[in-house]
Amino acid sequence: MPFPPAIRLAATAFVLSASGVLTAASPAQAASPQTFHGDYTISYLGLPVARASFQSRYDGDDYSIDGSVTSAGLARIFDDTKGTLRAVGQFSGDSPAPSSFRADYVSAKKPSLVDIRFANGTVASTQVKPAPKKRGSDWIGLDAAHLRRAVDPIAATLVRADSPDKVCGRTVKMYDGELRADLRLSFASSGATSVKGYKGPTVTCRMNFQPVAGYRKGKKALDYLKNRSRIMVTFAPVGETGVYAPIYATVGTQIGTITVSAHRFEAAR
Repeated sequence: MPFPPAIRLAATAFVLSASGVLTAASPAQAASPQTFHGDYTISYLGLPVARASFQSRYDGDDYSIDGSVTSAGLARIFDDTKGTLRAVGQFSGDSPAPSSFRADYVSAKKPSLVDIRFANGTVASTQVKPAPKKRGSDWIGLDAAHLRRAVDPIAATLVRADSPDKVCGRTVKMYDGELRADLRLSFASSGATSVKGYKGPTVTCRMNFQPVAGYRKGKKALDYLKNRSRIMVTFAPVGETGVYAPIYATVGTQIGTITVSAHRFEAAR
């Protein structure tokens, strides 16, 4: 997979913990441009390893999302990584139709990038630097069918829903520049929480992770996520906008649990 450990960790924590869904308002609710902010800490076994911040803007059916991710705590000693992400697209019905995704990052002083372009509902091009190494016979390759209706890791976090009970109950076709996976969400529970900018009800989804292509067969980390991991994500509405966003998530891995928690969760005023 193209992301280095800290960036990959943050992306995985959002995407694999139920696709990190930012649920956009319906057209009637989003008549004028709206901007939202979210700050998150990603922890491993209770220790912070990365921090992420996102700013999203919606203007009718159009969306643009800018994010930054940095390693934190002890992770900075072993892998001091910093990166930025940007995703642009528009909604078609209840689903996002991305036009571009780009992640630029520096790890161990080495620059890297992932750039994905979309056209006519499919992946048009993918650029990854440094280029991936040659694959062996155990590699499950991508074909054109895998990339139809696939969305990037940020667009995978965008979906329209009329109410909290419609946030779950969907499958997202996620593509990160190498891996194609299906993320299947199902309802788990309702609850309530309180963080800066939000106090109120929540809905929690359980996510089933299914790798499809673009990975090495028999890779233990992916096998664990597919067959044994318990992945849960909790969503909350942003004000009265009709937007839902992840506010807390846990991802079980073979080396321990990754936790994603929001400490800022609010609409721009």
